[in-house]
Formats: sequence, structure tokens, C-alpha cells
Amino acid sequence: MSVSEDVQSILKAEATRLGFDLVGICAAQPAPHLDFYKRWIDRGNHAGMEYLQRHESLKATPENLLPGCRSIIAVGLNYKQAAPYEPGEPRIASYALGRDYHRILRARLKRLSAWMEAQVPGVQTRACVDSAPIFERDYARLAGLGWFGKNTCLINSKRGSWFFIGLLLTTADLEPDIAAVGGCGTCRDCIDACPTGAIIFEDGRWQVDSRSCISYLTIEHRGEFDAKLAKRIGSWTFGCDVCQDVCPFNHSRPNQPMRAASSQDPDILQSRKWPSLVELARLGEDDWDALSSGSAIRRTGLEGIRRNARANLENLDA
Repeated sequence: MSVSEDVQSILKAEATRLGFDLVGICAAQPAPHLDFYKRWIDRGNHAGMEYLQRHESLKATPENLLPGCRSIIAVGLNYKQAAPYEPGEPRIASYALGRDYHRILRARLKRLSAWMEAQVPGVQTRACVDSAPIFERDYARLAGLGWFGKNTCLINSKRGSWFFIGLLLTTADLEPDIAAVGGCGTCRDCIDACPTGAIIFEDGRWQVDSRSCISYLTIEHRGEFDAKLAKRIGSWTFGCDVCQDVCPFNHSRPNQPMRAASSQDPDILQSRKWPSLVELARLGEDDWDALSSGSAIRRTGLEGIRRNARANLENLDA
């Protein structure tokens, strides 16, 4: 479905008005890294995330999610904010401090979708975040939002990597942007700083072995930790920011202050007060339900957050 030049020219302005910090467009081509993804799974690097393997076929092309899909609008939303840590208190990755980002991105993408449908009668759209079976980083790179760092994060040369990615699939035929180009060069700060050595070079590129990744262990891993795994998570209660904290692209330079800019978005900044590790380790179901409502931390579950808190306390005393 063709789109008038007038609509295309104001599309990005509308996305910006809705609060997105980055926006780009790419063609809805087959997934560029599907074969690599399959090999990554075959080596067991997805750990216990069996749903990733189940979604392989769906991820092959955007048309599996939206028949007739011709274009993808990729957006980025800055989530950087201070994540203070005190011993005895939970240590939470920056992205999970505010409201659940899935809700924030979906709500804004749906408003962008409604705008598109009003401008182009008959157009179809589908909003996707990282819970959808699609390679959101691949399409965001093709749309010009950033390039892959050695830590596998999408890095924007001017803004760094502290941003969420959302996609709006559409049957509209839009003019694509130029894919992002960049690289880490000889820098290996994230590799050297990773507490568990989870960033590995295999199959011709840098990648993350989820079996060692603190984010996986504190969020997706199910069941109790053995002594070795418990020690690996250190002070992290939910997620991990280490590889982004040390990345040079996340530190400001005189001519690139946006790299270290903190979010001013009220939804992102809706942080909540979390109980101490001692309290978390014995948290009841009702308290957990109220505490985690509307938060990405809900993903780990009550048993998971208790387990993580216990491991944090053990590591604190070690």
C-alpha cells in the first residue's frame, strides 16, 4: 500500500511527539540473523529459555506476524536513570526501575498505529516489543537506530545503548532509512568487566552465553541456584547493567552530551521503593503481588525474587 509523501514526512514527527527518542524505517525483509540464531540455540546458549526455540519459525519473517507486511517503523525510548545501590538493598537493572516498559511502548505504539490508520485508510499495523517473536534489534539496526556492540546491545553512536526498542509492522510501503553502521573497534571493556565471562566469541562473532549471564540467572532461570550459580549473581537482584555501564558509548563527550543523557520521561521515572534484601527473602504472596504490579520485575516471580535475595545476602556475608 503506497503512502503519500506528506504522510511519510510527518510520520517521524508524530513518533517524536508521542515521546520516542529515536525513529527509523526499514523494509520488512526476512530475518537477517535467523541462521545464526538457530546455531546459537543448537549450542545451548539460550539456557532454559525453551520458548526461544519454539519461536524460531515465527521469527523467520515479519509476515508471520502481519500478513502483507511491507515496512517496519522502529522506535527507541531512552530509559537511563540513576540506579543507586546500597549493601543490604536490592540491586536492580536500570530498565526495570520504572513502569513495565512493555506497557509503555505498547501504549505509544498503539497511538502511532491509530495515527497511521487515520492517515492511510485500509492500512494494517501490528505493534511489537521484545516479547513478540521477532528480531527487534535486527530491524532496529536496519532502520538506522544503532549497530551491534560486542555485548550484543544495539548501540547508537550518539546516544549509546540505554534505550528500549519497539516496532510497528505495517502493510504501508514506506521509504526505508539507511541501516546503521558502527563498531567497537579494539575495545573490550564490556568483555573484561562481565562478572561471569558471559560475552564470548564463537561462530565468528561476539555473543552472550545465557547460561552464564546474570540477567538470565536472576530473571529467566527457574528453580533454586546451586552454590556456584548463587555466587555468580553477586549483588544483582534483578538483571545486570555492567556491560552497559562500562561501554564508552554510554559516557558523554563534549560534542556528544546525549550519550549520557538521563531520561526525562515521567513513565520511565516512576520508580518504586523496594524492600530490603532481608524483607524480600521472606516476602509473602500478597505483598509481592502489590509490589510487582506494573513492574518488569514481576517476570522473575515470587520464588525467583526470594531466591535472588537469599543469594545476595549470602554473597554480602561472604
